[in-house]
Amino acid sequence: QVQLVESGGALVQAGGSLRLSCVASGITINTKQMAWYHQAPGKERELVATVRAGDRTTYADSVKGRFAIFRDTAQNTVYLQMNNIQSEDTGVYYCNLKNLISSAEYWGRGTQVTVSS
Repeated sequence: QVQLVESGGALVQAGGSLRLSCVASGITINTKQMAWYHQAPGKERELVATVRAGDRTTYADSVKGRFAIFRDTAQNTVYLQMNNIQSEDTGVYYCNLKNLISSAEYWGRGTQVTVSS
């Protein structure tokens, strides 16, 4: 059974930093696309960043230069380093794993980030 477990969410001041983690079990991440999504209060879930095999990354315009996605395949873990956090970054962050061949997709339950001004 595939499970994704996020952690690292917290209350943080604007301008601060956080590192979110997502540990995968029941599947290896090294050949899969891993992604982080953000759901702000009252809004739809939006893609923040992706990382694929070969460590190719993509970012939403709103986080470019502030966030970084990377993974440790030995730990089967993907991270989201969040720097210069802003109030609009408040919300729940979800980890996503996608098999680009089969289109099978899995989600974690999310971790809450709250930004105080």
